[in-house]
Amino acid sequence: MVQETAEVGVIVERRALDNPWIDHVWVPVAVLAGAPSAAPWSVLHESDGVTRFYAGTFKLELFGCDTGMYRDNLRSGRPSLWIALRSSDAPPGVVLHLVTADPFEGESLTEAGPDIIEAVPMPIELQQWLAAFVETHHVERPFIKRKRDRADPDALARRGPRSGTTDDAE
Repeated sequence: MVQETAEVGVIVERRALDNPWIDHVWVPVAVLAGAPSAAPWSVLHESDGVTRFYAGTFKLELFGCDTGMYRDNLRSGRPSLWIALRSSDAPPGVVLHLVTADPFEGESLTEAGPDIIEAVPMPIELQQWLAAFVETHHVERPFIKRKRDRADPDALARRGPRSGTTDDAE
């Protein structure tokens, strides 16, 4: 299987809330091309209840079988990366779970579960890398419409009476 990887840095924010049930929320806000030299969970900026962190690096993986989805992402007008954060008992309370360029995988992450999922703009360097990967590995697959088997109108007539039904008792 064709596969390429790149290290990316992830920036997240912890936003204070005025809410009786929850005091803050985590929000992924950006991805950096490459891995900065900062330590994971370094504070980058603090102001008015918002703390911005460098959450750490993640290995962004591209797969040859997903080039159609990557191409759709690049053509969308707003190429994005989807970041998933997962709750953790260890400080600061969340961990990086996934970074993906596949919009369908990103959407599927939102279907169930408590993970925090956010689409963020894809840096131009990663857009160029992704475009080169698609150009090199994409294979157009023709759409083949499946045909349903025709219904057999005599199928119900061939089936005998069901045992244990009220029709049998009469």
